[in-house]
Amino acid sequence: MRHSSRVWQLPPQDDLPSALHSTVGGHPIVARRLARMGISDPTAARQFLDSAQYSPTPASALPDIEVAVARLRQAIRQAERILVWGDFDVDGQTASALLYASLRELGARVTVHLPNRFREGHGIHLATLQRHLQDGFDLLLTCDTGVDAHQAVALAAERGVDTIITDHHALPERLPNALAVVNPRRLPEGHPLRDLPGVGVAYKLIQMLEPAIAAAHLDLVALGMVADVMPLLGENRYLLQLGLEQLRYSPRVGIRAILQRAQIDAAALNEGHIGFAIAPRLNALGRVGDANPAVELLTTDNYDRALSLAGNLEEANSRRRFLSNQVYAAAIHQVEAEPHLLDYAALVLQHHEWHSGVIGIVASRLVEEFALPTVLLSAPGEELARGSARSVAGLDIMAALRQTQGLLHSYGGHSMAAGMSLRADSISDFRRALSRAVRDMGGAPAAPPLTIAADLSLPELSSELTDEIERLAPFGQGNPPLILLTRGLSLASQRGLGRRGDHRQVIVADQADNRQRVIWWRGAGKSLPKGVFDLAYTLRASHFRGQRENLVEWLAWRENPGAAVELPSAAPKLLSIDYTSSANALDDLTQARQQFPAAQVWAEGAQMPDCVSRLQLAPGETLIVWTIPASRLIWQAALETVNPARLIAFAVRPAWWQPNAFLTRLYGMAKYAVAQRDGAADVPALAAALGDRALAVQAGLHLLRARGLLEVEAADGQLRLWLTQASPDAKRCDKWRARLELILRETRAYRDYWRLHALAELA
Repeated sequence: MRHSSRVWQLPPQDDLPSALHSTVGGHPIVARRLARMGISDPTAARQFLDSAQYSPTPASALPDIEVAVARLRQAIRQAERILVWGDFDVDGQTASALLYASLRELGARVTVHLPNRFREGHGIHLATLQRHLQDGFDLLLTCDTGVDAHQAVALAAERGVDTIITDHHALPERLPNALAVVNPRRLPEGHPLRDLPGVGVAYKLIQMLEPAIAAAHLDLVALGMVADVMPLLGENRYLLQLGLEQLRYSPRVGIRAILQRAQIDAAALNEGHIGFAIAPRLNALGRVGDANPAVELLTTDNYDRALSLAGNLEEANSRRRFLSNQVYAAAIHQVEAEPHLLDYAALVLQHHEWHSGVIGIVASRLVEEFALPTVLLSAPGEELARGSARSVAGLDIMAALRQTQGLLHSYGGHSMAAGMSLRADSISDFRRALSRAVRDMGGAPAAPPLTIAADLSLPELSSELTDEIERLAPFGQGNPPLILLTRGLSLASQRGLGRRGDHRQVIVADQADNRQRVIWWRGAGKSLPKGVFDLAYTLRASHFRGQRENLVEWLAWRENPGAAVELPSAAPKLLSIDYTSSANALDDLTQARQQFPAAQVWAEGAQMPDCVSRLQLAPGETLIVWTIPASRLIWQAALETVNPARLIAFAVRPAWWQPNAFLTRLYGMAKYAVAQRDGAADVPALAAALGDRALAVQAGLHLLRARGLLEVEAADGQLRLWLTQASPDAKRCDKWRARLELILRETRAYRDYWRLHALAELA
């Protein structure tokens, strides 16, 4: 982003308090930053910079914690069965793993349940709780959830089961009638423990039970705290500092496996690695599948098992990336096709094929792109549309949603993020109502100023300066990275970076021809300066293959009068080889594979050896397209994922493109899922195997159900199938048969278009 609309707030020239400067020492940039944060007292400065100087707050300060500890001791002593109920995000995963491992070490009989995002959602799902109660347990212990679980607590109490709630979310008007509600939000504003994450509350609970056991799990506290974007000040900063040390020097088996898969050096690990590498992998489990294996990964002592589970994480994360890129590309396409959508005070977009597990991620990217509160909605078929909202700083999205609640089936969240469901035919009305509510609240506030910490020249960007800046780490909410400024630069060169070319590597030069490499994350497609300019950036150390270097990261630029400089010539276009009219396609494919042995062959709905589907594509130099993609969305997402330099195109239709053949094949796959996978299936995998769109799979399943052959429990791509022998519903059969035929005709029409025009569009 250029940030042309943001005010650049330059550093003041005021004098530093001498006592603070003397205590902090080193480069004055450190003491100046502390002073601007309101940390002028030398003792407070020492505590901020050195965790050994900080005095932690006792766990006993948390409300109800002593009652909770007494009940847990009783449960351990009497060998009662404890059910830990967590959440599917990283805070919930780590809190659950911490409680499970600690209680097991204390001799407790303990099991864990993390809800499925698609079948259960956040919180305590009553039907699932009922099943656990039927199986039998004696004490319900929640973490990162439960503060508003009135019905669940009452249901457990009816069965004679006590509930201990540990949570950190906003308090409802009335607390559940649980035995204990351990929530730091019950503490007054400004209390050192008030901003603990869910895993932090779990840690304090175990600390009251057995401090030595709790201390062994500070690494989990660090993961959950960064992933949940908590304020990194006071007690949170202290716990994160200790947790990072543990992650660097004695990582648990599961974390070692994740780091190995992600190619991260544990000794150089920082909060950035958690936020941008580890947390997304763990979060991917809950976004596209089942988060429960995360608890096993974070608690196992078997390294081979951990490597296997970490491999599953990589697969889930790849799928999450693919789905996110797919949704993002489609969202941008919607905005480009309907630019009037940006005239509303809130951006509301919807599509029936969007995966609800990733729309929140994409909404965040769109907020960055358009500086508008954004709602993305997935509206599959006849189901309720389900959405995720993300806001801009200074605008309470929950307050805006309250003004639209007459159109909503359900909603919840906090000031910056929320979820909702509504009827699909109400989306246009919802867009207008939300936009009106945002305008009534004053609209999206102006972007906050870009607060510059120091005005420096390129030669000043030394390793010594980087070391000084990193004394202020870990960075995050409440303690953002320092923003530096260098004036009078010109662009020497630039090129794409990353497996998909999403990022840019830019070489900047000053008037003395000092040069500096700068990384512009997600800078592809953004406008570059054409003359002399000022650059705002961050500076940190980076470690790659054992080598340390200064990493300068592009934040914003502004024009500065000067001579224009030439931009480098455009990157070479994609090389395409056209076999779409080949009379001997198999022979030509064999020859292409011999010429390019590392090429990926993308084939769907075709029984071909050594091929991949859309879900298995990876970045690579050469992509061979054997079967024609089913839609423009799938085609664009595949190109973004692979980012090939060379494209070899055939034009084979999948084997099951006609309605009867499609339905027969889908029914066969359903029978296999029932026989071999206990009925588990998911729409994207079925669509990829059939070589068609998810919409066609959904229509086909509805038709099989109408024929009485199949029963489906579905929630946005997550399926459970049963074979049945029910009577057909003729009316519904006609409806879904017509729907399936229409979808397959649309796919066929796109494939005809693709064969004639796709390669020309890439030229």
